[in-house]
Amino acid sequence: QVQPVESGGGLVQAGGSLRLSCAASGRAASSCSMGWFRQAPGKDREFVAGISWNGNRAEYAHSVKGRFTISRDNAKNTVYLQMNSLKPEDTAVYYCALDPRQWVIVVPISGSSFDYWGQGTQVTVSS
Repeated sequence: QVQPVESGGGLVQAGGSLRLSCAASGRAASSCSMGWFRQAPGKDREFVAGISWNGNRAEYAHSVKGRFTISRDNAKNTVYLQMNSLKPEDTAVYYCALDPRQWVIVVPISGSSFDYWGQGTQVTVSS
């Protein structure tokens, strides 16, 4: 069983930065793609960023491209989301998710590809 656990959320002013972390338990986590999603109040959950199992490929939502960077450290079974130049519209609960398919090269961007989800961490950006 794999359980992602997020950390690093908080309150930040517009233009500031935060780094989210996601620790995924289970030996197979390092061979699986992982992603970050977010859900703002009253809105649907949306894809933010995803990364392949070996870190060689990443995908980003258009709204965060150039501001957010996803990375991973497989020795620590941890994925990171570095968020810079934050905007009030980035305010949401951020979720980490794991795609259980191993050794997949293509980075999934659909929530339906991810079977394991964390509890979420709140990110609030004040104007």
